[in-house]
Order: sequence, then C-alpha cells, then structure tokens
Amino acid sequence: MGSLVALGLVAVLVVYAVSRYNRLISLRERYRNQFAQIDVQLKRRYDLIPNLVETAKGYMKHERETLEAVVEARNQARTAEERAAEDPGGPEVMAALSGAERQLGGMLTRFFALVESYPDLKASENMRQLQEELASTENRISFARQSYNDSVMQYNATRASVPTNVIASTFGFGPAEFFRVESEAERETPRVSFD
Repeated sequence: MGSLVALGLVAVLVVYAVSRYNRLISLRERYRNQFAQIDVQLKRRYDLIPNLVETAKGYMKHERETLEAVVEARNQARTAEERAAEDPGGPEVMAALSGAERQLGGMLTRFFALVESYPDLKASENMRQLQEELASTENRISFARQSYNDSVMQYNATRASVPTNVIASTFGFGPAEFFRVESEAERETPRVSFD
C-alpha cells in the first residue's frame, strides 16, 4: 500500500513538472511570436528609409553626409534586427538591437530636422506619403514592442517562480531580455508636420 502511495505521489510530481515545462515552452513561443511582429514592422521601416533618402537626395544635395549616415544607421539596425530574429530575447542581441535602433532614431531625427529646412522637399507629395507611412510604422513598432515586453515579463515571472524555477534551470530556460527604449525621444509618438 505504501509503495502505491509513493508511486502515486511520483506520478503527480511528474505530471506537475511536465505541465510547468509545457507552460514555459508556451510562454517562450509567445514572446518569440511577439518579436516576429516587431520584426515585420522593423523590416517595413528599413524598407521605407532608402525611399526617404532617395526622395530627399534631389533637394538636399549639400547634405550628403547626413543622408549617408541615415543609410549606414539603417544598415546597422537591420543587421542587429536579423541577429535578434535568430535569438529573440537573448540579452546580447536585444541590447545590440536597442542600441542600433537608438542610433537610427537619432539619425532620423536629424534627417527630419534637415527636411524642415527645405520647403520644396517638405511640400513634396512623395515625401509626405513616406513620412505618413513611416509615422504609421513607428506606431505599429511601438505597439508590437509593448506586446513583446509584456510577453517577456510573463515568461520571466513564470520562469522565476517557485517551483517552476527548478524546472527552468534544469532544462535551460534562461531569462529573456526586454526590448528597451532608452531615450525619452524614442518614447514619444513620432510627429510628422506638413506645414
């Protein structure tokens, strides 16, 4: 009788451990899926940037350095995004992506400040459409980043809770990294002016 009770207890513990393991898998796949949503929007933005630069080239002939810096920042961000897509939530790749996005955001801010100095460019219908599309994409990125960070928070909280933390460490479920926004300028909704 005692061995049946012990066997029953072991069976309950195994079922519980399997359910916690499956929960961790589910939460990890959720944040990875949320990162895939960010990935789609980042790629959309990266595809818009060369169009913005090409549109501006004809008007901003004396601003070659800025245009090249925007393209270079875009290329670095795209490379960081591709690495992050291979390991969503990995601390190193997420830190690199956050840094590259911060750099790109700074270059875009500088670019749009220069656009303000060129009334003909500012009035260009093509530039207006691209700016609207970029602003819309920035909003989508912001929402996708929030969903991703919420999923990471839930995964990390579950991973750290007792006794799930034992299962997590046994099976190599490491912590996931948030997609952080470091500067206040990045926290603001993009503003597009057509005046």
